[in-house]
Amino acid sequence: MENIGVFVPIIALMIPIVAIWTKHQQKLAQMNVQTTAQATAEKAAQYASKVQDLEDRVRVLERIVTDKGYDVATQIEALRDQRSVEERDGGVALDIKQGERA
Repeated sequence: MENIGVFVPIIALMIPIVAIWTKHQQKLAQMNVQTTAQATAEKAAQYASKVQDLEDRVRVLERIVTDKGYDVATQIEALRDQRSVEERDGGVALDIKQGERA
């Protein structure tokens, strides 16, 4: 029973230390939650901005495709025809005069 008397002051000192440590841990957890919330809000703002940019691009594409007189298939075929002529002629035509060749 004499040994119990030695532990009483030690336990009395440990109680405030544990209380301070617990309070510190709570503050750290709260700061972590705030930091995570701020990072999440920033990510959400970035995604919202990207979504808005994509929506704007889709609107432009819709306007181009639905514009009267705009024939996508005809333009694609014209590009294909141009490409086949370039391939047949050995590439893109250069505007070089006879005297300028090396």
